[in-house]
Amino acid sequence: MKTSDFDYTLPEGFIAQTPLEPRDHSRLLVLNRRDGSITHHRFYDIVDYLLPGDVMVFNDSRVIPARIKGKRAGSGGAVEILLLRRLEENLWEALVKPAKRLNVGAEVEINTNNTAQNVTARVTAVGEAGIRTVSFNDEKRMLDAGETPLPPYIHADLQDPERYQTVYAKVAGSAAAPTAGLHFTPALLKKIEEKGIRCLFITLHVGLDTFRPVTEEDPLKHKIYREYGVIEGDVAEELTRAHREGRRIICVGTTTVRLIEKAALEGDAGEIRPFRGWVDLFILPGHRFRMVDAMVTNFHLPRSTLLMLVGAFGGKALIDKSYREAIAQKYRFYSFGDAMLVL
Repeated sequence: MKTSDFDYTLPEGFIAQTPLEPRDHSRLLVLNRRDGSITHHRFYDIVDYLLPGDVMVFNDSRVIPARIKGKRAGSGGAVEILLLRRLEENLWEALVKPAKRLNVGAEVEINTNNTAQNVTARVTAVGEAGIRTVSFNDEKRMLDAGETPLPPYIHADLQDPERYQTVYAKVAGSAAAPTAGLHFTPALLKKIEEKGIRCLFITLHVGLDTFRPVTEEDPLKHKIYREYGVIEGDVAEELTRAHREGRRIICVGTTTVRLIEKAALEGDAGEIRPFRGWVDLFILPGHRFRMVDAMVTNFHLPRSTLLMLVGAFGGKALIDKSYREAIAQKYRFYSFGDAMLVL
């Protein structure tokens, strides 16, 4: 298995630059793993594929204003800081631009509307893959000055920052949206619940691997970025009960898959225990899924850990086939793009 096995060519213009309205009118490709069939629908048709007793699991993490702009103290050169993970109050892991000029001791003045009170950042450590540890003198005001961190492949302005949040986003902490959930509306969620499907919420704060391709040719050498996750006790009990009763567990997004599978690995067979901690599970083809029966996901970047996870779940040959079909049918790709349901 090589990283290049997860490469593909996306024609120009297929990357969605703006979200579709209404949210649930995006397209939905349904892939059936049993017979290999592919069918095409609108996202609101997902209800037709759900059964009473199914459990749908959503990631309720909320995107923080993680893109911070400023200028380097002294030279005045433009600086951009992308917050990745909060280590403690006023101390964060982040990506910085230009990284080569921002080493230990470098100071940045943050752009704010209030020039009377400066917000400053200082690089305190240099990590792997261009990551820096950055301390701030005023975390709250720093976040107030931040912007919505759209992925680098989106060049259009986002008129409403809430459009890069799921409608159920609750727990602040992500550097990017769990995009499979962007297709759901309150009305669609109500319709799903009225059919007898249980909607459960867990939290995994989305980090670096969402938008960073794997650079090593051997994916096993890739060090996946840790993300913080929480599964509360009542949710763990209900997931365990559903699994033992043979009811389907349907994950919305690769983030929920990773968190549930991580928790399943730490419990007894067929059991999910309450979880609170770091998730560093890298799912590749060959992984034995313990709890997840179906998943909703968007179309992901080539050579990404997300595409590798989807290939592990759906079967690489079938996922390759579905991506070719999506391109042939002119689906919209990536964060603001269309979705697929893998059954």
